[in-house]
Formats: sequence, structure tokens, C-alpha cells
Amino acid sequence: MKSILLIATMVLAIACKPPPKEKTIEKIDEGKFDSLHMDATPISKQSESRFIQHDSFPSRDSLLIFADIYERKDSKPKVLLCHQAGYSRGEYRETAFRIGSIGFSSIAIDQRSGNEANNIINKTAQLAKEKELPTEYIDAKQDIEAAIDYLFKLNDNQSIVLVGSSYSASLVLLIGKNNDKVKAVAAFSPGEYIKGINIQDSIIGYDKPIFITSSKTETEASKTLISGIDTVWVNHFQPDFEGIHGSSALWETTEGNEKYWGAFKTFLTGL
Repeated sequence: MKSILLIATMVLAIACKPPPKEKTIEKIDEGKFDSLHMDATPISKQSESRFIQHDSFPSRDSLLIFADIYERKDSKPKVLLCHQAGYSRGEYRETAFRIGSIGFSSIAIDQRSGNEANNIINKTAQLAKEKELPTEYIDAKQDIEAAIDYLFKLNDNQSIVLVGSSYSASLVLLIGKNNDKVKAVAAFSPGEYIKGINIQDSIIGYDKPIFITSSKTETEASKTLISGIDTVWVNHFQPDFEGIHGSSALWETTEGNEKYWGAFKTFLTGL
């Protein structure tokens, strides 16, 4: 009898025992953009003091601009990263951490003219299309201007560094010239990409530090573009190898990225 009771007790205990919890893997939800939502896990060992925050803020026409904030604990964001045509803020997913490794926090934005980069969808472009807003290169100018204002406030009203790639490189040169909130500009493969605006003529007389680079085949065009700027303000890295278009020159998968990065690093640390 005692044996029967013992067995019954053991069966009952096993039946009442809660099932083991399934192990879950936390994933970054690229679709969730709560203001200042911080990811729980740093991207790499080098980024232990830097996290990605997903943020959003209005453009000049109230369209939401989505952004990733790469913030070090010891540095407020002061570098604004703008992507090239057909891309998104994902263009800077790797580069932003390299910039952070030399002490700079940054913000990478989605402009309304773009699509996707490194599997990260351009949320601003997606929303602009849903609202049937124009998404030409020039339409993204107001996005960059609004982002400058936003970053300026985050940086305690201190001037910022503006970085552009391809069409946005042309826009940051154009915008940065007379904007007192911008102290320096870096342009990766700028050109005459903006309909109705002559960039070369518009940037004559620049009087703040500029970093410019491109692929080897684009070098002569870049020289022409900045020919009206006093060389005292210009840091022009001219690759003696094939190189690549835009800021993807800084990606570790790009041949010669170390030379591009070395030049860009020297520019940033010298400001």
C-alpha cells in the first residue's frame, strides 16, 4: 500500500511540474522606433561602451525621419551620417562603430530618397512613398537640414560634423557652406547630381574644413567640383588604386579601405 501511495505521489509531482522554459534569442526589431529605444546588446567587443538607439524626429515638412544613434557613454553625438542613392542608414552600420572607436558618437539617418543597405530598410523613404511625397535627391535636403538641427541640440548646441555619400555628399557640401551649426564636412564621391543646382558654383568660397574622396576614376571630377575652394580648407584623399563610389569605401570588405579610413580618421581627429 505504501509503495502504491509513493508511486502516486511521484506521478502527481511530475505532472504538476511546470514545463521547461524555451530559450529565446533577443533580436533587434528594425520595425520598432520608439524614441530613444536602446538595444540591450552592443554589436561587438569594441563597442562595449556604445549602443545603438533607434530614434525618429520630424523633417521640415513633418515627415518622420528615422535614425540610428551610435552613442558612446563618454561622448554626445556630433557626427551626422547621410547615405547614398538607393541606400538607408544601414550604409553606416559598420562605419559608425569605427568612428566611435576614435571617440565620436554619431547619428545615421534615413533620407526620403533611398531604399535599403545591409538588410536595413529605409523607413523614411517607405513612409514618404506611403504619403505620396516626392523623393528626388533635392527633396532629401530638408531631411538633412532637420537632422542638423536635431543633432545640434543633442550636442548641447555645439557645431557638428556633416558626412555625405554620393548624392548626399553633394547636399552636405551645399547645406554646410552657410550653416553655422556645421563646423566641418566630409563628402564621399560628390558630384553634379542635383537637378537645377550647380554644386561647383554653389560651394565657391567655402571657409570651413572639408574632407573629400572618391574612387580613382572620379578623382578628376572631384578636383573640378572643389576648384573654387581655397586649398587651405580642403583635405582631398586621392586613391592611387581603383577604390569605390561613396562611403562604402570605409567598409572592411572594400579593397583599400585602410587607406580611406586612415585619411578620414586623420581629418576627424584633427578638427
